[in-house]
Parts: sequence; C-alpha cells; structure tokens
Amino acid sequence: MARAGPSRTQRSQRAPQPSQTQSQRPARSSRRAPVEEEEDENSGEDEDHDMDVNESETRLAESDADADLDRKASDLVRFALFMEQRRTLIRREDINKKVLASNSRLFNSVLERAQKLLRKTFAMELVELQSRNYREQDNVVAGDDLQEARNATGVKKKTAAAGSKTYILRSVLDPIIIEEAARTDERLYEEQIADSQEDGDDDDDMPRSYGCIISWSTADQLGALGVLHVILAIILASGRSMTDLELRAHLKRLGLSSNESISMNTQSTHKSLPIDTYLGQLMKQGYIDRIKLGDPKAAGGKRGRAPAATQANQDETQAFEWHWGHRSYSEIGEQAIATFIAEFMVERNRDEDVEDDDEDGKAARSRGKGRAGAEDGGGDKKLKTVYGAIERAAGGNLSDVK
Repeated sequence: MARAGPSRTQRSQRAPQPSQTQSQRPARSSRRAPVEEEEDENSGEDEDHDMDVNESETRLAESDADADLDRKASDLVRFALFMEQRRTLIRREDINKKVLASNSRLFNSVLERAQKLLRKTFAMELVELQSRNYREQDNVVAGDDLQEARNATGVKKKTAAAGSKTYILRSVLDPIIIEEAARTDERLYEEQIADSQEDGDDDDDMPRSYGCIISWSTADQLGALGVLHVILAIILASGRSMTDLELRAHLKRLGLSSNESISMNTQSTHKSLPIDTYLGQLMKQGYIDRIKLGDPKAAGGKRGRAPAATQANQDETQAFEWHWGHRSYSEIGEQAIATFIAEFMVERNRDEDVEDDDEDGKAARSRGKGRAGAEDGGGDKKLKTVYGAIERAAGGNLSDVK
C-alpha cells in the first residue's frame, strides 16, 4: 500500500525555507547600521575638537604677536626719549638694529603703536626730517618758471625723495598752551622767591625761579638755546645762507669771538663750551649745516667735512657757507624765527621810545593814555611790517615747521 504524501505539484508550490545562516543575516545588518552612525558622530566630534584647537592656537599666536609688537613699541619709545635727551638724531637703521633686531618688516607696525604711546603719555611724536635735496627743490624761488621751461622742452624734473630716514621727537601740544605755560605769573614768581629765601638757596647752581609752569633752569640750556636762535636768525635774514667769515663777524659783534665760551647749566657735563665746539655740536645735532663753497658734492647733500687728520689745514684755506639744518626746519621753523626777530625789534624800539618820554616827563604825562592806546593799536602793524621785511630779506615765503 502506498504511503500518502504531498504530490509533486504541492512540493513545487511549497515556499523554500531559509537556512539558519540566512535567517541570521538581516539581524546582523540591522545591528551594524547604528554602529556606523556612532562612528560618524564620533568623527564629527573629533573634527570640531580639532577646529577648536586650531582656533585657540591661532588666537594665542595672534596675542603673542600683539604682545611682541607692544613690547617693541615700548622699546622704541624708550630709545627715542633717550636719544632726544642728548639731542641726537634718531636714524632708522639704528631703530632696526637696537629695537627691531634687524626685522625691518615690523617697522611700520611698531612705529604706529609707538606714536600712539608717545602722544598719549608724553604729548610728543616722532617726525621724519626732510632730505636736503627735497627741501632745496621746495625753496627754489623761480621754480614755476623753471618748470614751464622744462615742460616746453620736454625735460622731466627729477623729484628727490622727501624722507631722510632720520627722526626727532617733537611736541604735539598746541603752541598757545606752551606760550601760556611759559608766561611769568607775578604771584607765582613772588611765592617761588619767598620759598627759595626760606630754604637758603643762594647757590648759583640751584634752579632759578621764573614764575611759570615750565622750569627753564632744569629743562634746556638757555644760554646755548639763545645763541642757536640768534645764529638761525642771522642766517635767515642773510638770504638763508652766509659765509663762515660773515657769521664769525656777527658773533664777534655779540661778544662771541672764537676764543669765547658759552656757559652751560648743571644738566651738561661741561660748564662751558668754546664757540667752535658749540658750532660743531649744532652741526652734529642737525640744527645747522656747513657746506664747502664750490664743492660739487654740496648739491648732492654732502656736508663739507674732511678727515680729522687734514680738517684743520683745509679749514684754513677752504671757504664755507652756513645753512639751516633739517632739524631746524622741523623743530623751530622759519616763521617762528622771523616772529622772534620782529618781536625783538619792535619791543626794542618801544623801550627806546619810553626812555625818550621819561626824559621829558611833562610831555609823557600830557600824552597820557592816548599815546599808550596808539602804541597798542600800532604794535601789530609794526610787527607785520618788520615781519614782511625779514621775509623779503630771506628771499621768499617763510615756511612753518615741516
């Protein structure tokens, strides 16, 4: 008897059953998907962490760079104050060597920060002096006619470099503030005199009292500074240049012959300086220049200086010409010197008129306040007249500080 079982058709229609291995594969793939998602999240966190580290390192490097610039700027301020105390010119190459450690690419950034520190703390700033060639081109009287001729012939003018890569410190205070600070106050002057008498300060080396905020006795060499302004005034009124013999003759009239000395205060290492030594010091500081007459190098801005071994012999036979130095143009200015001359001459004439009136007392009292008012009203007019005469004597428009 045959055993019953599924027919062939039924066997063909029955669905195939998966094996045990095949039944486990979907479960394993389903478990692998979350693991890959966790790995992606961990890699994203690592990238964010690396970005944070890089940003922090960048900020730290920038802060270190800023701190280094601030430190170099402070060093430049200290160096500039030290050089200015000695009235020594500040050269860019010295700044690169002593402040920037030969890293000259940082010069502009360090200079900008040093300028902010100088203006905020000391009311001063570093000023680059103009080169001699550029200044002489600027002072040419017939410059317009010369330029027109060059344009007509097609010849181009060669422009000299304006900067000399040499700096000085200059005050940024308003001139009115400085003038008021230097003005003598009678009450303050009397109090200073009383205090000095109580303290028994009779020594000549002690600072004098001037009754003003600025202490002239401890600030500058007043005698030497006065001689400098007189020399600059003589050169300016002589057409911006004069020979050595002419300058010596003018100084001799003022009692400053070659064998005389200029007194210095306690701030100097010397109690006095011979006039020749003082003129050499002014040349070194950049206030005046001495140029050899007929020297072709003079047009290129070279000073008439010889080696020390032959300097004395050449000075006896060589003729020299004195000019303003680039420091005088940037620190004092032609307009200030012309005003100094005009005020001195007007005030001197006024004192002479007062002395003449004192000799004739009745006439002075009869004039009364009317004459005083006329003098005050005409003072400005006289000042402008004298100023104009000085400007014509100088040979052209007078420049302010540059």
